[in-house]
Amino acid sequence: MKILGIGNAIVDVICKVDDSFIIKNNLTKSTMKLFFDENEFKNLLVNLKIEKTVSGGSVANSIVGISQLGNKVGFIGKVSDDEFGSNYEEGLKKENVEYFYNKKKEKLPTGTCLILVTPDSERTMCTFLGTAGKINENDVSSDAIKKCEIIFLEGYLWDEGEPKKAFNKAINNANKVAMSLSDLFCVDRHKPHFLNLVKNKLDITFANEQEITSLIEAKSFGEVVNFSKQLNKLVIVTRGEKGAVAVNGNEVVECAIQNNLKIVDLTGAGDLFAAGFLHGYINKFSTKECLIKGTEMSSRIIQQIGARL
Repeated sequence: MKILGIGNAIVDVICKVDDSFIIKNNLTKSTMKLFFDENEFKNLLVNLKIEKTVSGGSVANSIVGISQLGNKVGFIGKVSDDEFGSNYEEGLKKENVEYFYNKKKEKLPTGTCLILVTPDSERTMCTFLGTAGKINENDVSSDAIKKCEIIFLEGYLWDEGEPKKAFNKAINNANKVAMSLSDLFCVDRHKPHFLNLVKNKLDITFANEQEITSLIEAKSFGEVVNFSKQLNKLVIVTRGEKGAVAVNGNEVVECAIQNNLKIVDLTGAGDLFAAGFLHGYINKFSTKECLIKGTEMSSRIIQQIGARL
């Protein structure tokens, strides 16, 4: 197996809304808000028209993308033995992703992420993690990890307690570790821990400019590049309209975005960028070719609704 993803097993529920809905519900546009009260979360959904439901989660989206490019991949993520949990498992199997998890009836339901797409194509996410956020070290198969070339983790999954133990078990058994910082919210919530991971535990880090700037409290992008050079590891930063940059020691490689795209929904742009890049990486592409493949995949996904091609 080439790549094993470990992440939040979340069913994505995609809805189109106006900006007024975001304001009325005290949400911050383009970020992710965690809900801890199931009823409060359900109340948000009451008056919305659902466009699409998909077996999602950030790293799961990436893993499906890597599978679609013809690579042998797997995924570990915690679901409950309920309707959404069964749908989740079936959704992965249809995409030729090996699912290393035996679901059982849990106290909490399978996790759900409400993705609110505003007319400017930005997405605001409301997540009720359910049982996904209760992942523990017993849910993580050491055998599966040891048999793959790279594990791919997501910042969304990291939390104190059981998830942290699951993370550490995965890292300690891995041949190579890649991780996405996931969201500014995650970075600001876990800054010292994420900084330690980037400096000492990860071989490959994916971040957008906002996330890594906040992580190292940089005043300019030049500081980000200098920080990345000193790590002597692979750091990939997406910069929106400015394209993407990969830094590996003193090697700094840039790639521009594709122009004249009809942007419909930015959901999954980062996930599919990572999929394209990692596909290139495991197939021995040059760094530039990896960036180009990542850009191509993210360009395709933002021209449709949802985070799956």
